[in-house]
Amino acid sequence: MGRSRRTLPEELLLLALDPTTGTTAQPQSLDLGLAGAQLVELALAGRIAPDGDRIAVVMPRPTGDPTLDSALELLRRRGSPVRAVHWIGGPRLGLRQIYLAHLERCGMVHAVAGQMCGVLPTTRYQATDTAISRDIRTRLDSAIRTGVPPDPRTAALAALAHAVGLGKHLYPGNEGRSSRSRLRDLIRHDPMGGLVAHAVMDVQNGVAAQPRRAPAPSGRQPAVSMQARRGGMARVAAH
Repeated sequence: MGRSRRTLPEELLLLALDPTTGTTAQPQSLDLGLAGAQLVELALAGRIAPDGDRIAVVMPRPTGDPTLDSALELLRRRGSPVRAVHWIGGPRLGLRQIYLAHLERCGMVHAVAGQMCGVLPTTRYQATDTAISRDIRTRLDSAIRTGVPPDPRTAALAALAHAVGLGKHLYPGNEGRSSRSRLRDLIRHDPMGGLVAHAVMDVQNGVAAQPRRAPAPSGRQPAVSMQARRGGMARVAAH
């Protein structure tokens, strides 16, 4: 994958980066969104595909992007399709810092050292080319305001932006209410983006529902002891 096209994780992070403060909006949920953006980007590259609410590797060949290929290799090692909500909520937090360092190496942002309260060291990030951020925002604004169905990449970006709560950052106040609503509605324009966005929101809400089980053939519910139920709940939690 060449560097002529920015990846969705890069675009989502640049969209969240405040040009005034040099900080990112929604830092906690942004890690989840970046994990989801990796999945969508890998799907767009033909490396993975949705399988119900799960993600399956269909082509393990590397993309050439180190951060994406790391995620692809982890998915490949699973050996079987993994539920999107479990992947996004897995122990891979810290992606925000990984991608900020990645953007710095690529020359898209530069780090500015500072101090908080004159004591604690801080690092802020400024975009080196504001035209890139403007282009991303223009694509999103156009999709919201024109009503024309966006391309899959822009639709997925909108879905992820909504999922991590960037709507109130991008379109604040009462005057931005209709734009936030349309941002949410763009989820339906890309199936993979929608799947991932809903998984991101489910993780934030503490929801990781298991697939529904088929009813018992006799029509009767088998008797299950409280101890067995608790054991089943413990096994679910372990996953």
